[in-house]
Amino acid sequence: MKILKTVYPYVIVFIVVVLIRTLIVTPVRVNGISMEPTLNDGEVLLLNKRYRNLNRFDIVVVDTDGQKLVKRIIGLPGEHIEYENDSLYVNSDSVDDIFNFGATGNYSIDLLGHETIPDNYYFVLGDNRDNSLDSRTIGLVNDSEIIGRTSFRIYPLNGFGKLK
Repeated sequence: MKILKTVYPYVIVFIVVVLIRTLIVTPVRVNGISMEPTLNDGEVLLLNKRYRNLNRFDIVVVDTDGQKLVKRIIGLPGEHIEYENDSLYVNSDSVDDIFNFGATGNYSIDLLGHETIPDNYYFVLGDNRDNSLDSRTIGLVNDSEIIGRTSFRIYPLNGFGKLK
């Protein structure tokens, strides 16, 4: 009985940590160079699994065919997304894309067979447009494929804090 009293607090702490990590927040590692220079390979971010509305330029983690990809939301449901001469146009209006590090080239979601992004879908890109597996290749991302949103780096320690 004494052992049970000694172990009980540790079991409770373990259960709470597992629940928090499973349901609310969890660390996620950046793999690859698709988000450079914003995020680098090996950095660790804190992923919020209880996100609500997603906005343009939010950073999300997408699970596509078991592969976890860190990407930036560029297009929201109901929008027509087009790049012309590396400039972003949303519903024919020019939008300042300060996260375009590389050549996006000319691109339209028409190439994916959509005039506008359907409900519950998003158009995502990596910041390093020359080296990114993103919606231009994998297609639009369903809301159910988005694991969570991140805006906080926890490693390396010299980059610890809110993402800009």
